[in-house]
Amino acid sequence: MVPFAGYEMPVSYPSGIIREHQHTREHAGLFDVSHMGQILIEGDHCAEILETILPSDLISLPLRKLRYSLLLNEQGGILDDLIVLRTDPDRFILVVNAGCKHQDLQHLKTTLGNQLNISMVPGNSLLALQGPESASVMQSLGQQVSDMGFMQNRDMNLADIACNVSRSGYTGEDGFEISVEDRLADPLAEILLADERVMWAGLGARDSLRMEAGLNLYGQEMNDSLTPLDAGVFWAISKSRRPDGRQPGGFVGSEAIFDALSRPQEKKLVGLVPGGRVPLRGGVELLDQADNPIGHVTSGGYSPSLSHPICLAIIDSRHSAIGNTIYASVRNRQIPTTVSTLPFVKHRYHRVPDNLKK
Repeated sequence: MVPFAGYEMPVSYPSGIIREHQHTREHAGLFDVSHMGQILIEGDHCAEILETILPSDLISLPLRKLRYSLLLNEQGGILDDLIVLRTDPDRFILVVNAGCKHQDLQHLKTTLGNQLNISMVPGNSLLALQGPESASVMQSLGQQVSDMGFMQNRDMNLADIACNVSRSGYTGEDGFEISVEDRLADPLAEILLADERVMWAGLGARDSLRMEAGLNLYGQEMNDSLTPLDAGVFWAISKSRRPDGRQPGGFVGSEAIFDALSRPQEKKLVGLVPGGRVPLRGGVELLDQADNPIGHVTSGGYSPSLSHPICLAIIDSRHSAIGNTIYASVRNRQIPTTVSTLPFVKHRYHRVPDNLKK
């Protein structure tokens, strides 16, 4: 157990990080992510008002759909990344990072509070069931989910326990995030873990899984001095909100981001594969062949799926070509690393064929 964002969180359970990681890739891992923030926002013209601070197309977001988005400052820096869920025409829930949730809530209230009702959702836990067998586990509890696609949401009863379920997650695998009343979280977890396909997984496996999937972690690949361009998440700005879209800009930070688009990109998020067997950790300085500093490792560790170390890094974009060799400076040694494609491990999200969509 370690302190994490004001909570005591498990790095691993008795089975260990590598086994938890492999079990999630092969079967289903259960993660307690109740530390995440769930912020309720509602009121007249909610989508239009939220679009003044979020770079997403929310007006056309269908009910019960989720969208990845960003909370930005005036300089285009990322204050937090989040998931937006539309539950009703004028009602949204934002799922935000644990370490940012209180400042996010205050920022939203300060910016929008006189126009919308904004509050933290009280009394709810959040469990994430992730892995290729997660759907069959859900179905064994009486829920048909074959027609439920990635980034869709439903109310469900799992073994007669009322839940709100999204088909999403942070591992690159198919999976579900389950919001449930606090008093019912333990009984639900016990029911899920009674299935031999399900195993507890902690922060260590969460980190190795998301790195393999090339997914950013706020505070490492993203912060308030990095723009969506720098952090490799420009795709989170909906096409309609971009300079050539039907509703360009109009959100906090848009002018700074659009100005940056007109210039050559200076920084870029890349994947790296270090030479040798020693993992590189966040903060390690990266050098070019002439020993000039060109960036740093943001996250690094051992990949159980690939059986070698991997890293995410933000570097000078001039050195970001796939296959390029750059050097990590570790205790007066220079370790060669190779720029790699992302993700390291292919995503396996569940996409529903058009003929099955509701």
